Amino acid sequence: MFDALTERLSATFDRLGGKGVLSEKDVDEALREVRIALLEADVALPVVREFIAKAKERATGEAVIRSVRPADQVVKITYDGLVEMLGGEGEPVGLNLSLNPPTVILMSGLQGSGKTTTAGKLALRLQRERKKVLLASLDTRRPAAMEQLAMLAKQAQVDSLPIVAGQAAPDIARRALSSARLQGYDVVILDTAGRTTIDEQMMAEAAEIARISNPSETLLVADALTGQDAVRTAKAFHERLPLTGLVLTRADGDGRGGAALSMRAVTGLPIKFLGVSEKIDGLDAFDARRVAGRILGQGDVVALVEKAAADIDHAKAEAMARKLAKGQFDLDMMAEQLAQMKRMGGMDGLMGLLPGVQKMKKQIAESGVTDKMVDRQAAIINSMTKAERKKPDILQASRKRRIAAGAGVDVAEVNRLLKQHRQMADAFKMMSKGGGKGFAQMAQMLGGGGQNPLKALGGGKMPSEAEIQEAVQKMQGGGMKLPGLGGGMPPGFNPFKK
Repeated sequence: MFDALTERLSATFDRLGGKGVLSEKDVDEALREVRIALLEADVALPVVREFIAKAKERATGEAVIRSVRPADQVVKITYDGLVEMLGGEGEPVGLNLSLNPPTVILMSGLQGSGKTTTAGKLALRLQRERKKVLLASLDTRRPAAMEQLAMLAKQAQVDSLPIVAGQAAPDIARRALSSARLQGYDVVILDTAGRTTIDEQMMAEAAEIARISNPSETLLVADALTGQDAVRTAKAFHERLPLTGLVLTRADGDGRGGAALSMRAVTGLPIKFLGVSEKIDGLDAFDARRVAGRILGQGDVVALVEKAAADIDHAKAEAMARKLAKGQFDLDMMAEQLAQMKRMGGMDGLMGLLPGVQKMKKQIAESGVTDKMVDRQAAIINSMTKAERKKPDILQASRKRRIAAGAGVDVAEVNRLLKQHRQMADAFKMMSKGGGKGFAQMAQMLGGGGQNPLKALGGGKMPSEAEIQEAVQKMQGGGMKLPGLGGGMPPGFNPFKK
């Protein structure tokens, strides 16, 4: 998401970076480029106008920091404007859960927006936060809608309301609330019916369900790929329903991001989550500061740690840490690293979270380092025997030909993999020597040494924002530097700071 906007803004700021002093003409040209970039990203025109007006005022006002390079100041002003456009720093992130359970979350939206799938994803997220969740389908019109939600409930390892044929949606809502109270559920998610267009019958039914259930959260699920149509849909729903937040689905397929950038400004409603894949765990919490950092090519270290905390297998990580401490690194361990990277979103997913990668995108593409290459490497390792994976030195020409044939690659690719493994193994062996100071920090990240910040987040529970921030700080402490939003930003400028 935002790929085109990130590329355009990065090119604009790179041009400014070579100038020691910016004239008013330079600022005007830069803001004109930003304006074009936002319009090309399908951001609503009134939102763009307001953004540019405020940015120009800040660029020429007393708030300009004279000790900072003017080019960096323009980046800072753009960042602040994006944060404000996306919701501001003071806006709470996440769901408003009632102090007196059950909390009712009402899902609304047009048919095909991904509403039912989002309900399942949200249930999984809450289940990982150790909430007892009940999913209830109120969609009596779409064929197999109730069965679909029941299947998603199984995947999320939560309960679903038993299906009673012939019941009207308001009656199902009453039954769900009664079951939730009697059985001690923390959260009940009501999935309402969708339509291909906004019609009065649908809106009246949704309004009645909202009156019956008195939800703490009424979320509108909208498809990011529909662009400004999603914004218009949000406005129409908000006029009839007491919406509290928005969820944008298919965000991973939206290279422009105009809907996300316009939604908050046009509707006044916070974006709560982004649907980033079809997988049951493909739902990211929306944070204006982190998204603004991503747009400016500064990555999202917090999201990277969150993914690691959710996906890492701590038992395997600790076993690997113990082996690495002894300077051991075999091909089985390399295969586990490749698998871990795939679980965390693959090359594209991880690259988007790392600061500064946008500028290296062309080099990365030319290097051929892709998810397909990772898949081929995994296939090569899987084509080896157990003994070959443990001791790659025994791999002679005949064995390499057999492995290449089994993986469907050339022998040259097998040789490249073995060379890459040898370089990594040598590096780990060097880190294990000299008291192991260099390795100690890595061992902590992977699970060894009793100081693993990621492990502290685990236990099957989705970490909170505060826990993630603490983990990042622990990894940055003692020399394990994770790149933040420095590198050209004004002194003290930290988007992660509350």
